[in-house]
Amino acid sequence: MTGSVSCGGRGYWQQRADVVVIGTGVAGLVAALAAHRRGRKVMVLSKAGDTATFYAQGGIAVVLPAALRAGGDSVEAHVADTLAAGAGLCDPEVVRSIVADGYRAVRDLVDNGARFDEATPGQWALTREGGHSKRRIIHAGGDATGAEVQRALDHAAATLDIRRNHVALEILHDEGAVTGVLVLNDDGPGIVHARSVILATGGLGHLYSATTNPEGSTGDGVALAMWAGVPVSDLEFIQFHPTMLFDGHAGGRRPLITEAVRGEGAVLVDSQGRSVTEGVHPMGDLAPRDVVAAAIDARLTETGDPCVYLDARGIKGFKKRFPTVTAACRAAGIDPTRQPIPVVPGAHYSCGGVITDMHGRTELAGLFAAGEVARTGMHGANRLASNSLLEGLVIGGRAGIAAAAHALDAGVSTAVLPETGLRRALPRPDLQRTMTRNASVVRDDRGLRTLSQDLEAATSRKLNSRRDFEDVALTTVAGAVMSAAFARTETRGCHHRADYPDTDPAMARSLVPAVACA
Repeated sequence: MTGSVSCGGRGYWQQRADVVVIGTGVAGLVAALAAHRRGRKVMVLSKAGDTATFYAQGGIAVVLPAALRAGGDSVEAHVADTLAAGAGLCDPEVVRSIVADGYRAVRDLVDNGARFDEATPGQWALTREGGHSKRRIIHAGGDATGAEVQRALDHAAATLDIRRNHVALEILHDEGAVTGVLVLNDDGPGIVHARSVILATGGLGHLYSATTNPEGSTGDGVALAMWAGVPVSDLEFIQFHPTMLFDGHAGGRRPLITEAVRGEGAVLVDSQGRSVTEGVHPMGDLAPRDVVAAAIDARLTETGDPCVYLDARGIKGFKKRFPTVTAACRAAGIDPTRQPIPVVPGAHYSCGGVITDMHGRTELAGLFAAGEVARTGMHGANRLASNSLLEGLVIGGRAGIAAAAHALDAGVSTAVLPETGLRRALPRPDLQRTMTRNASVVRDDRGLRTLSQDLEAATSRKLNSRRDFEDVALTTVAGAVMSAAFARTETRGCHHRADYPDTDPAMARSLVPAVACA
């Protein structure tokens, strides 16, 4: 059905689908394919080009059957590493379920055309990353795993109904159930009537001045869920990748230097050649990301230097193993085979998000979430390296199946046209500046109060463009991050409070902050 109706004198185009998927990264496309293959009419909304999936370098953490048979790895070992990184806030049942389902999900991805690097014919090559006790990371193109995953899924999804330049503005619901999505495209605002909606919008890295995330990572899904009254959690746990390339540029998306470089033997040193992590953690440079990022931040505070260095000159065959990193370094005038690579921590991954179960279901009937936007209980207070693509594959597929079943059971929906309204936004440069200063790698009460005061300066804005929506979403999510960071008066995982440097056993629980959602 396509048509136009008037709401308050304003025309709205209308369409229908059984399942609407918002996002075209790994979780979104896996979900869309799963729902489509179960006979549902699926519409995929995409507001931007690049996805965070495309930029993923390291790989997918997965326990292979061969490793199980040889006794070199196990599901329980992967679970234990994940729980250790999550600092007491992971849901062990969820972690075990996702890890155990990982190989099947990867095989499905291979059936969709993905190809991974091989050590010998028929045997995938494995590497190791921070926090992992075993070499269990499969990869593609050396350090271009995300690009290969995205290529394979784009090819498999070529026959799906994917709508480009479509911005989801609001989740429509009535009597406790989803009825559709308010959307903005080149024709103006419209409504897609649907009984099932899957949020797969990715992360929120552009809360900060510099991030490894693509430009579309503006916290959309978290904001959409909050406005629909759906609870979010663990938003204080924003992972700062320890090694983002420092090339003198102040903001925007910056290349990351995959953790696998350290897994292959690179070492972190300061400008004087001193180890950054020695004495900080038993695993040294391969400690969990929060530990390494905090160690770098502390060293930079101590020395006043703008960056530290990742010395990879001892890695043989670096160019072949890490072609993406090599290209990024050379674009910045650095030869990583001859020079240490200048690096700093950069906003990378949100460990929290929209609360779901292990099938992507939220508290609102018909609303699902998968991938970085979701808080399943997999990551806890800090994500273990290369568990993100794993979770996206597993939960994306499960959410697609669950959404297809819900759409069938719920029948045809008719969304109520929303009232036009305003939401508050802070200009993006101002927002990113105050978040970077006051809620970055290390926070404290004074900085968070300054952030709160800055957010109060947000003014009302109509959602007339993608930029308007993103600024509003970022402002909404910034408030939620601030509230969560205020409430967690301890240091745990990737949430570091300078004024509360110790972990408080009494706070070994996830918090659901009270945030105004209007």
